[in-house]
Amino acid sequence: MTQPIPRRHFLRAAGTLIALPVMESLGYRAFASEKKITPPKRMVFLGMGFGVTQETWYPDVHQQGAHYVLPEGLLPLARHQKDFSILQGLTNKFNTEGHWGSTFWLTGANRYGVPGRNFNNSISADQVAAAVLGADTRYGSLHFTTNNGGGDGHGPGLSLAWNAQGKPIAGMDSPTLVFHRLFSEEKTSLEERKALLAQQKSILDAVLVDAKRVKRGVTKTDSDKLDEYLEGIRDIEIRIAKEEKWSGAPKAKAPLAEPAAGLGGKEQIKAFYDLAVAALQTDSTRVITYRQPVTALLKGLDLKSPVDSHSMSHYTMGLATGDASQLRDKIQSELLAGLMDKLKSVKEADGSSLFDHTCLVFGGNIRSVHSLDNCPTIVSGGGASIRLGEHMVLPKDTPLSNLWLTLLQGVGVSAERHGDSTGALSTLI
Repeated sequence: MTQPIPRRHFLRAAGTLIALPVMESLGYRAFASEKKITPPKRMVFLGMGFGVTQETWYPDVHQQGAHYVLPEGLLPLARHQKDFSILQGLTNKFNTEGHWGSTFWLTGANRYGVPGRNFNNSISADQVAAAVLGADTRYGSLHFTTNNGGGDGHGPGLSLAWNAQGKPIAGMDSPTLVFHRLFSEEKTSLEERKALLAQQKSILDAVLVDAKRVKRGVTKTDSDKLDEYLEGIRDIEIRIAKEEKWSGAPKAKAPLAEPAAGLGGKEQIKAFYDLAVAALQTDSTRVITYRQPVTALLKGLDLKSPVDSHSMSHYTMGLATGDASQLRDKIQSELLAGLMDKLKSVKEADGSSLFDHTCLVFGGNIRSVHSLDNCPTIVSGGGASIRLGEHMVLPKDTPLSNLWLTLLQGVGVSAERHGDSTGALSTLI
């Protein structure tokens, strides 16, 4: 239309004047444009046990920046090379266990940090993020795990997540269970669920009253133990409050089919990745962790000779253990590339992709065999506004927690420190 329609323009019918609606052609462009929607930030942490094949997974330390040769173990990620960065030099200095690939990965805690204890942990980075990013979602965070944690080189823990008291948070080891948690409607009526929540609150109130009575007159040590117990009670109170808030809201419609029962190995990991995308896509949660299997993955691979996961972790290049380790790296990279594909394919309301607003991390505590320095680390996605498409070699023994601090700040969490951090990674910002 070359000439604008006069603002005083009407439809004439049967002697009646009907005003036209507000339209761009009448000069109301500001009203016609939709309100800008800013997609939320998300974080996904993928943790592995038993490390990688150091000879074929890490890029050459002399090739830094954007122009580096992708090593053999990461070749399946080639189509996404501009959208992830590989970091070398990161270490969890307090981690001294060669078989604990994820126990302190997201916490950076000192196992012996509390006198009189032989094990101590602290809050994981995902839970710091969940306190902020998960405030407006049905699930503050979701945790996928393997049911063979010890055999997969992960160490103590129930998932990658640890709460504010340093206690392990349970994870779900079945894709079918995750699907129903996310998308299946409750079979219990709303009235029954509300009654159950009210009963739980009543029990907690009684426990708190009794705990305060018990606290009078106990020793300092017992008082500290009781305070820790009460912190756990408060966590339950928060969870119940969230359940109350969402009890009457229907769950999101599933954007994928229910996974087949009994999946294992590669297919199970793929199913969990698909569910992670679906959970973020439907805004059911904005924080996800996944403690991945190794034993089940190896059993599903086409190996020339059977190799168990622990023997593979002590691999020798040129032997069956070395072949298994390299194939494991390749399959993990293929699966990770597939996850990136899906994140990029899901569009947000503003036309950007889910990938553009998700901070994705893949790695673990163990470099290779029992070596705990230079933790294997890949960071991807646009959620934390970091430099992507580069190979960065940081100063030796840079705290891994510096990365978590950087990413937390990048997604809008006001954290000043995390674990043993000494500051954000300026080279990554």
